[in-house]
Amino acid sequence: MGMVQNPPEGYQRIIPYLLYADAPAACDFLCKAFGFTERFRIERGEGALGHAELAMEESVVMLATAPPDSGFSSPRDLPGQSAFVTCYVDDVDAPIAAGAEVEEAEDKPYGDRSYRARDPGGHTWYFATHVRDVDPSEMVEAYPENGNCD
Repeated sequence: MGMVQNPPEGYQRIIPYLLYADAPAACDFLCKAFGFTERFRIERGEGALGHAELAMEESVVMLATAPPDSGFSSPRDLPGQSAFVTCYVDDVDAPIAAGAEVEEAEDKPYGDRSYRARDPGGHTWYFATHVRDVDPSEMVEAYPENGNCD
């Protein structure tokens, strides 16, 4: 028996896994609004998804319906948010479709031109195009309150 590839072909080592109250609608929205391609989905019944995988070029994001009584929640069910997803795209200024809550794209001191968007399920997404290389010391100067721990 041959050696299996780890991670499997077509997957990066770190994969965001997002939970939604309405995962089927989230799949449809993410593909329409942000340009993801659906690889596959596993229905769980009653309009829920047990698992789905979406791709943007060589990167994958996984998602599912937040299982009731599991200790997991959709962001819309929480008082705040503890994470977001960043996606590098070739043209951050290309128009976005389908009703995401979107901020205007702007150049950031760390070398990206980016904008923030929130999907209907409550997850925050940052879309960015890297426009210039920045030395980490420049980033510390741009964000002095974050640059030192002492």
